[in-house]
Amino acid sequence: MLVSIAALTLGLAAGGVLLVGVLNFALLRAVNSEAVTTAQGVAKLIDQDSLAEPIVANPAMQVQVIDSQDRVLAISANADRLVPMLHDDELRGLTDGAVREIPGSRIGLDGEARVVMVTAGPPTAPLRVLVARDTSDLSQGVRILRLALLVAFPLLVGLLATVLWRVLGAALHPVDALRAGAEEITGGGRAGRLPVPESRDEIHRLAVTLNGMLHRLESARIRQRAFVADAAHELRSPLTNMRTELEVSQRLPDTDWQALSTDLLTDVERLTRLVDDLLLLARSDDGGTGRVISAPFRSVDLGALVGTVTDRYPSVSYLRPAAPMEVTGEPDALGRVVANLLDNAVRHAKSRVQVTVSAQGSHRVITVTDDGPGIPDADRERVFDRFTRLDDARARDAGGSGLGLAIVRELVRRHGGTVTLSDAGPGLRVDVRLPALR
Repeated sequence: MLVSIAALTLGLAAGGVLLVGVLNFALLRAVNSEAVTTAQGVAKLIDQDSLAEPIVANPAMQVQVIDSQDRVLAISANADRLVPMLHDDELRGLTDGAVREIPGSRIGLDGEARVVMVTAGPPTAPLRVLVARDTSDLSQGVRILRLALLVAFPLLVGLLATVLWRVLGAALHPVDALRAGAEEITGGGRAGRLPVPESRDEIHRLAVTLNGMLHRLESARIRQRAFVADAAHELRSPLTNMRTELEVSQRLPDTDWQALSTDLLTDVERLTRLVDDLLLLARSDDGGTGRVISAPFRSVDLGALVGTVTDRYPSVSYLRPAAPMEVTGEPDALGRVVANLLDNAVRHAKSRVQVTVSAQGSHRVITVTDDGPGIPDADRERVFDRFTRLDDARARDAGGSGLGLAIVRELVRRHGGTVTLSDAGPGLRVDVRLPALR
């Protein structure tokens, strides 16, 4: 705000100086024009041989007519008859209409005077008409204006500064409130919301936008904290199992080390899968900058890929499609999608898991159905959240971490597809839609 007031002061000062300079230039130009007009009028009278004496002219002017010998031939009523207004060196080289500035005391004036010379008469006997114009009144006018500006300028600057201070203060008050709110949020003094002004202007829209950003940041922070807490909890389970088994084996002299190593290897494999899942989801949280899918996309026969994965599940029924079902994607990531879906289906199915691959317009659809308990409508979106289990005890005992469907949705999204859940009557039906190869 102080910078604005300083800039306003400099602007007004520059404007005042410019006004005085322009006014002085305009007045002097008017004086010169008036003197030249008078001199040309006298010269015309000389050419017409009708010049009267004394020469009739504006009382503010003095007129002299001199010959080539610098003798005064005619004058106005208030001019000197004996001494020319301009000296020889001033007359030498002076052209028609040119102006000389001389001290007014030379011709009986108090201030400065401006003298104009115009040539008249025949070329063989030329005469020179000198017209002097007193500029003291003009100088006095400029001086009065300068004094008026010097007096009015501080008052005007003070008035404008006061008005500017009040107006800018009122306009910037919401901005200062936003700054104070941001400082409180940074210091942890209150909830993460900025005050929204009542005015429906740019500041209001800025506050709404910033509050939206803070809400998204707060949501991301909450999700991150929940993710870290859930990850720590999930990592603790296999580590606790391994620690317990090792401590028990130390106290038993007849420990079956072969069985123990098998149990430990199972926990290590579960821990490895969990770490891999956490790493994949952490990369997906980079906002698209992380390499969730490391290999380049290429043409993939979805029917063959699903058949390769289902071969690892003896209880899964799969009918390979007759024609190739090609999509663009990364084989390992798509294989991970199918494997996660089959793991969930096999874990919850009573007796049957069926997989199909079909073509639906410009998409290829992987369908996995089971005859398990299914998922209620109210929970079909929630199950895609990380570490979500509808039956915690059963899922944990079966080795589930609650990350399978979250990974499925993330990988399918990176391939430009969608995942939907529906009833299989009884059981659950999962449809994965992927864009077909073009």
